[in-house]
Amino acid sequence: MSLWIASLPMYNVTPQHAVSWRSLLSDCVAAFARAVGPAEVAIVDAPDGELLQHWGRNDLLLSQTCGFPYRMLGLASAVHLIATPLFDAPGCEGPRYRSALVVSAQAWQRGATTVAACRGLRAACNSADSHSGMNALRHAVAPHARDGRFFSSVHWTGSHAATLNALASGTADIGAIDCVTLALLRDAHPERLEGVRDIGMTASAPGLPLIASRALGEDRAEALRDALDAAHAADPERARTLRLRGFARLTPDAYREIEEMAHTAAQQGYTALR
Repeated sequence: MSLWIASLPMYNVTPQHAVSWRSLLSDCVAAFARAVGPAEVAIVDAPDGELLQHWGRNDLLLSQTCGFPYRMLGLASAVHLIATPLFDAPGCEGPRYRSALVVSAQAWQRGATTVAACRGLRAACNSADSHSGMNALRHAVAPHARDGRFFSSVHWTGSHAATLNALASGTADIGAIDCVTLALLRDAHPERLEGVRDIGMTASAPGLPLIASRALGEDRAEALRDALDAAHAADPERARTLRLRGFARLTPDAYREIEEMAHTAAQQGYTALR
């Protein structure tokens, strides 16, 4: 019997959503086992601060990563690309998504209603290896930067939720939030967004990929893709709660766009978020 781990760590924006993602993953694992034979799978919560190591494990049956570590930090050569979710959220088109550019209510009142008007403000960002929070934001502000700088400061928050808290509290002025995260939070806790204002969207890119260890083998990777489709269809109400419309099967080359956005910013002299 095979021994595997599985996790879906990226869109657990509330405890209720976490329960739904674990339920979907459990149904996926069950469908996979029916297709390929018994498999012992531990569904885990990915460890904080160690996600890159988690995604690179040889016993990883399924997880979800961000396009930036997938394309820019070497994961693509180490894992199977299994699928890309299709979400029903403003900013999503098929398997593609955007980040919402949001500012604090105070910054909005002071005139920060466009990207250009945000020059010199304080940015908040979830992490330096995030496409939605860093790379997409860097790409959006690069045309307006001067001498490689746009913001007065950048505060690394650790999560999109923490970025929103920094904006709402007035300790930061602008950030970029994954549009799926934003939609799920608006569904569950609209009051948490009362202190922020949308000023636009970043360029679109392929959504957060679902991956598996290459130790899985191509035949079982294909069975896992089918198992994801079965899990999605098994509970339409759960899918609605997660705003999940299904899964697309992109090629790894689709994620070159993540790298191209970084290169575009660098060509404009804006190599880091600052």
